Parts: sequence; C-alpha cells; structure tokens
Amino acid sequence: MSNIAVKQTIDRTETAPSDLRGKQQHSIHRWVAPSVIVAILTGVLIAGIWSRVNAEADLRTVTAQMAVPSVSVVRPAPAAPADEIILPGSIQPFISSPVYARTDGYLKKWYFDIGAHVKEGQLLATIQSPEIDEQLAQAQSTLATAQANLQLAQITNERYQAMFQKHAVSQQDADNAAGSYAANKAIVDADMASVRHYEALVSFEKVYAPFAGVITARNTDIGDLINAGSNSAPKTDLFHIAQTNTLRVYVNVPEEYSRGIQPGKTIANIVLAELPGQKFRGKVVRTSEAINGATRTLLTEIDLSNPGNVLLTGSFAEVHLSIPSGKSTFLVPVNTLIFRSQQVQVGVIRNGKVVLTDLTPGHDFGGEMEVVAGLNADDQVVVNPPDSLVTGQPVNVVQASLPGDAQ
Repeated sequence: MSNIAVKQTIDRTETAPSDLRGKQQHSIHRWVAPSVIVAILTGVLIAGIWSRVNAEADLRTVTAQMAVPSVSVVRPAPAAPADEIILPGSIQPFISSPVYARTDGYLKKWYFDIGAHVKEGQLLATIQSPEIDEQLAQAQSTLATAQANLQLAQITNERYQAMFQKHAVSQQDADNAAGSYAANKAIVDADMASVRHYEALVSFEKVYAPFAGVITARNTDIGDLINAGSNSAPKTDLFHIAQTNTLRVYVNVPEEYSRGIQPGKTIANIVLAELPGQKFRGKVVRTSEAINGATRTLLTEIDLSNPGNVLLTGSFAEVHLSIPSGKSTFLVPVNTLIFRSQQVQVGVIRNGKVVLTDLTPGHDFGGEMEVVAGLNADDQVVVNPPDSLVTGQPVNVVQASLPGDAQ
C-alpha cells in the first residue's frame, strides 16, 4: 500500500509543473489578444485620420491653385506710321454741262449721238427758226430805211449849215436840220442794235460744243419743238457733254482723319470693282476746308488722270488714302478690351498681378483697336479678361504672344 501511495504521490508531483505552465500560457493568451486588437484599431484610426488630413491639405492646395486664374497675354503691336483708310467715292467728270438752245424753233438736224467725242466749237445740231429769220429780215429793212433817212438828214444839215454861214437861212432852220440829223442817227444806231440782236438769235440756230468732251446724253430728235426759255415752258437741254480726260473723285473723309489730308501732297489710290487688281493713282487737290455738321466729314476732291477713257464717270470707287500718323500708337486685339462705366480698360500683368489700366482709344479697325495712350511696348495685356478681374488679383500666365501674333 505504501508503495502504491508513494508512486501516486510521485506521479502527481511530476505532473504539477506541466499544469502550471498551461495555466500560465492560457493567462498570457487572454492578455495579449485584446492588446493586439487595440493596437490594430489604433493603427487603423490613425491611418484614417492621417488620410483625411492629407486629403484636406491637398484640397486646400488645389483650391488655392484654382483661386489664381490662368490667363493668356499679348504684347501691344506698334501701329504703322501711316494709316490707310478705305472710303467710298464717286467719280465725276472734270467738267460736265447740259447744252441748251438759245433760240426757239424746231430741231432740223443733229450731228452727234451719245458716246461721240467732240472738239470745242464743233457743230452739234441745227435749229430751224423761220420766225427769227423773218424778224432779222424785217430789222435789216428797217435799218436800211433809217440809214436812207439819215443820209438825207445829213445832206440837209450840211446845206443848212452852209447857208447859215451866208445868212441865207435863219438860226432856227439850221438848228432844225441839225436836230433832224441827230435824231435819224440815233434811229440808225437803234436799228443796228436790233439787227445785231436778231443776227445773234439766228446764229443760235447752230448749236456748238462749248468744250472738248464726250456726249453723254442726247435729249432731242429731229422735228422736236425747241424752247429757249422765252415763255413759261421749261428750257430744252439738247445734249449733255462731259470732259473725261481728267476726272474728279469726291470722297467724304471722317473728321478724325481730316487733319491728315494735305492738298497737293496726299496720294490716293482708286480701286473699282469692275477692274479687279488695278489701281489708279490720284492726288488730293482741294478740300471744302469745313466739316459738314450733319455727317461730320470733310468733302475732299481728288484729280485723277483718265488716259484712254478707261474710267467711266458716275462710277462707284474705293478710295485708299494714306494718312500719316502724328504720334506713336499701339494696336491691341479687341478681345483684350474691358468696357466698364469708367472708360475703356485693359488688364496689364505686373509682378504676377493684374493692374486695370485706362486707355485712350484711337481708330477702330474692326479686329483691332488703336491705343493712343495708356500702354507701353513691353506690357503684357490679358486676352479675354473675365468680368471678375480686378486690380491686384494674382494670375498665372499660361501663354504669351509676341507683337503681331494676336491677329
């Protein structure tokens, strides 16, 4: 019995440390598991917070970048020393005149039709005026009678004056003879004037060209009744004649360009749509020297040589005038301009910020605007400025253009 008891005791003694180690390990496992879970959760929480912090930082960076707008800029282009303006003009003959009849009658014959080139003094038409012819014949007969009476009065006066010297007639008879001679002489002078008058009317039966030119209109024909204005009926203009070897071109120059027009110096190039590719050179010869109050323009005349009559009177023409520029100016695209209540402005980039600059505009060329004052040659001007653009606003320049690239 004692041996069995001892053995059992020994066995229990041998197994006791093993159970103790198991319990210790179980206790450790129970403590480590929650710690690991806590650590994992803490790491996840920290990672999430860090991610949010980084996201917010990135958002702030992107927001700050987006708050600074990006703009394109262009540099002002220097304007040409002389501006060419194109204006509508009207081509007129150097001399143009209607040809009227100076005596009444019927057209007997005309010798030239439209388009005919005539010389000065050349016969154009003949008018038949039998009444004038008869009046001339009557005036000539009256003059002949008066001349005969004057001759008789002269002889009588000479006789009486000789007899008075011999005291053969009285003073009264001599004076009567002298008075009769003077009266008959006055009658002859009056009749001679009447004859010259009717001779002039008869000469008007032949219509001559007043100057060398081209017949542009014929308003009568054989047998037409011609009225010279001796009654209430309107006068008959037989022909229209124009001198076309030199032409006049009239153009209305806007007031803003009027100071650049210099008679005798300003050159004009005339272009016609019906003659593409051809330019005709003319020169400004005179202006009205007054601005039209209704149109605010200066009437300008250009003389244009027309050899061979290539150009037709009455044509519409484009007049190209070279107007010298009196000051240094710049050209900017119209999409750089800011129109606000103050005046015309542009945004200029200086030290990375916008400065709204007032301009003094000049000529408007459609796609470009001339700037008289307000810009320098090295300024960077914002293209397509937003409405929210203000002075002092920082911007990013993403594209720069050299002068002339904005076209």
